[in-house]
Amino acid sequence: MKTFKNILLIATATIFIVACKNKVGPEIETLETETANATAKTFDPNTVFAKAEFGIEGMTCEIGCARTIERKITKMEGVKYAKVDFNKKMAMVEYDQDKVTPADLEETVAKAGKAYKVKDMKTVERFSDE
Repeated sequence: MKTFKNILLIATATIFIVACKNKVGPEIETLETETANATAKTFDPNTVFAKAEFGIEGMTCEIGCARTIERKITKMEGVKYAKVDFNKKMAMVEYDQDKVTPADLEETVAKAGKAYKVKDMKTVERFSDE
């Protein structure tokens, strides 16, 4: 009986020792954030920019749809400015016409999601809300 008590005591002590070694520290998670300086693009001062406005069909929400399309267009090389207005179902893009074509913009919108389609694309001198 004395041996059984010793084994039980050693087992209990071992469990406490092993269990107490796992000290919980603060959980640190690194998140990537976009900053204006990190994503700033530089353009040649002699660059000729074109402005395009077009409707986008298939958007169902502002955050998931409109912002996703806006980010995809903004990341294109040669795009200076992009704004997608969910309420008007419309996009306004200023781009380097030597690097980006209206077909490129339409392709980028289509690749952002299966439901998105560009309609009534037109080149403008000024955006309609200016």
